[in-house]
Amino acid sequence: MAAHVLGIDFGSTTGKSVILDADGNVKAACVSSKGAVSDEGVKASLQDALDEAGIAVADIVRCVSTGYGRRMLDIADRSITEITCHARGAVHMVPEARMVIDIGGQDSKVIGIDPNGLVAQFAMNDRCAAGTGKFLEVLARAVNVDLDRMGEVALSAREKIQITSMCATFAETEVISLLAEGVAKPEILGGVHAAIAKRTIGLVARVGKREPAVMTGGVARNIAAVRHIEEALDIKLIIPPDPQIAGALGAALFALDDYRNEGASRRKADEKVEVDLEAEAAAMQNCAPACASKIAAALAIH
Repeated sequence: MAAHVLGIDFGSTTGKSVILDADGNVKAACVSSKGAVSDEGVKASLQDALDEAGIAVADIVRCVSTGYGRRMLDIADRSITEITCHARGAVHMVPEARMVIDIGGQDSKVIGIDPNGLVAQFAMNDRCAAGTGKFLEVLARAVNVDLDRMGEVALSAREKIQITSMCATFAETEVISLLAEGVAKPEILGGVHAAIAKRTIGLVARVGKREPAVMTGGVARNIAAVRHIEEALDIKLIIPPDPQIAGALGAALFALDDYRNEGASRRKADEKVEVDLEAEAAAMQNCAPACASKIAAALAIH
């Protein structure tokens, strides 16, 4: 069987796995949610990806991890920060991209991309759930609307209202009060999505608005969030077919670089702009055991 490489994005709420063949073709891309920072989600997404690609663990010759739990994965040959991987994946999907807006389950980030496709600048909100998928999840529950329908309901609003708090807990209290006052759900959800757009504007301002702009992450699947951000920024966002896999795809591309022995010069350029958000991005060491045997041992996939 031909060699394949693997990228894993161990996210705050979902696990994403992307498998590429030696020519760089995507053979599988799978997303699974099994709870907050759960290795169960990673295991599920990896097994699904292996099944979709029709390969065995032994066919994986290189693995790179990224995301919240990237250092929890002994299966990876190395880990790379999510800023770098999201930028690489987004640019691969949309080569002309000059800005990436990524809103995931627990954080939101805006990445400026230079003409060479590298990270030029970024801003990130990773200390609270304001304007993230978790923010939407909490407020969807408060108004008793299915999360998947939230965007559709929000777009039916006839009037604009303002949600003043961006803290998920305080915003939930505010939403409950509005419901008690008789404010309709579409208007409330319209205000929720407008608040997310306002938060995103603040991150964009720190980076500088650039076009073309790509939106990735789970919230990119929410039509109201996309619409409000577009209107707030007065730009048209490009939404890739599968916006949640950008980080895993970027990780897989770095794994492919390593496998082809062409990654050294690229890594040198990336290291100039890569900032480890936990200030621990020092060493990226190759693991002694083969990637395939590590995956099989760690995940017990046969």
